[in-house]
Amino acid sequence: MIPWLSGKPAFPPLTRALAEPNGLLAAGGELTPDWLCAAYERGIFPWFSAGEPILWWSPDPRLILVPGDIRIRRSLRKVLRQGRFEVRVDSVFARVVSECAAPREPGGGTWITTDIRNAYIRMHELGFAHSVECWREGNLVGGLYGMALGRAFFGESMFSRETDASKVALAHLARLLEALDFAVIDCQMTTPHLLSMGAREIARSDFAAGLESWTRSGPQPGRWQQALIDDIHWGSSAATGKQA
Repeated sequence: MIPWLSGKPAFPPLTRALAEPNGLLAAGGELTPDWLCAAYERGIFPWFSAGEPILWWSPDPRLILVPGDIRIRRSLRKVLRQGRFEVRVDSVFARVVSECAAPREPGGGTWITTDIRNAYIRMHELGFAHSVECWREGNLVGGLYGMALGRAFFGESMFSRETDASKVALAHLARLLEALDFAVIDCQMTTPHLLSMGAREIARSDFAAGLESWTRSGPQPGRWQQALIDDIHWGSSAATGKQA
């Protein structure tokens, strides 16, 4: 059994999370800014489908990517140097969330419900949630969004309408966060794609211990400036992450 949350945001210890399904900790609560900030700073995130109550998760192990450890393969490095996509930040956050919410296949579902979408748009308005976007010929063709608390970025979802678009967004996110002295990108769930780009698993206890310091220092909430992205260069003389 998992506890039902109500009233003020107060989560049970992470050690009470279920092993199966991995990381399910609690249900109930709200998707308001105070609940979301309290959850993320403890290593907890909401994930549920339409028709379900809010479910809160903290899986063990946890997949993380240290910004400076991103692994960029030769083919992606070529795309970055060519400047195939125009990369922007925080210009169409709500559209990025909507694109991420679109079913991956005909008739498929999505966990990004209307309530989730509205909650993260509110967090964006408050300066906590951000998007990195890839554009080509005036069209939004890929991107990602997530939450920033202190020196920790919590990735939520990404999408791609053209080959390599989401990878380009992630590469730029990592370089931007490295410049801002972020300690970690939380990838939440382990996937072969993220492992191939340099992410690694750590124990949930280590992740939670790191958050105690990472979320208490760093940039103040606020919209990211486009100049942060425009200053990133992928020429042969620039550091472009680990070779692969």
